[in-house]
Amino acid sequence: MPILVTGAAGFIGSHVCLKLLARGDEVVGVDNLNDYYDPMLKKARLASLLGQRGFSFLEVDIADPMTLAGALSGQKITQVVHLAAQAGVRHSLENPRAYIRSNISGHLEILEFCRSCPGFEHLVYASSSSVYGGNQKVPFSEDDRVDNPVSLYAATKKSDELMSYTYAHLFGLPQTGLRFFTVYGPLGRPDMAYWIFTKAMLEGRPIRVFNNGEMWRDFTYIDDAVEAVVAVLDKPPLADVPPSRLYNVGNNQPARLGDFIDILEKLLAVKANRQSEPMQPGDVVHTFADMTLLERDFGFKPRTSLEVGLGKFVDWYRSTWMARTGAL
Repeated sequence: MPILVTGAAGFIGSHVCLKLLARGDEVVGVDNLNDYYDPMLKKARLASLLGQRGFSFLEVDIADPMTLAGALSGQKITQVVHLAAQAGVRHSLENPRAYIRSNISGHLEILEFCRSCPGFEHLVYASSSSVYGGNQKVPFSEDDRVDNPVSLYAATKKSDELMSYTYAHLFGLPQTGLRFFTVYGPLGRPDMAYWIFTKAMLEGRPIRVFNNGEMWRDFTYIDDAVEAVVAVLDKPPLADVPPSRLYNVGNNQPARLGDFIDILEKLLAVKANRQSEPMQPGDVVHTFADMTLLERDFGFKPRTSLEVGLGKFVDWYRSTWMARTGAL
């Protein structure tokens, strides 16, 4: 049976597709290839998938009602990894309707599609560490209250969790939500700090450092995140009533932003021109994943340190992306 992966041209989605194909699974990838960031990057990710044995691709907007069901007519889908979403905390302040359409309407369409599939086995979907908002207790646990989001992006992801729980309760639809903590690595997102800082530092431009660098992030390397997705996919919460679970996917080792920049300076052999700025609306000071549940249920432990992961990103950026784009 083919596995459906939404957001297949996205950062996490493309890597999940590669992992599933490598172990012999058949994968149907869908993506709307929007221009939130440079489409060249999405095309580069997709190029690594097209032509691989067992992979097929459909350019589909999952938020269009019934479009997905029509595009996949005749496919016997019993497992879905739903990673398509409008990402970015700060962008949600400027374009809120895109988040409601993609993250809420799109999630609803995925739920309805899964409910319509005979013998459906498991939906794994992306949530976010953003749902923890400004919680002061660290590390963040799946049992913590998440009723006070500080960005619309976070509110949409919390809404997805609520909708999924409801469908599990009403229809017995097995689901697992994954709260990702700042996933980074090669072929990542150019709107994230590690990419923005690397590009600016190599070009000799200043970087914007919020809250004097006194912010902490639980950076999760892409290979670790993908390992968690695949492990969870293979083990639906069938014994739970309703069959719905949530897990943190993080590194369990938050790094201070100032120290993060120090690491980049060493890797790039470039001194950063740090431009201090206040906290931005929708941002939080800490993210810190309690990984107890994922380790208990799947034996999962993140393996990639920030120094190693950033080193792999910098190597890729210099050897591949700069050559492809002609960037400095």
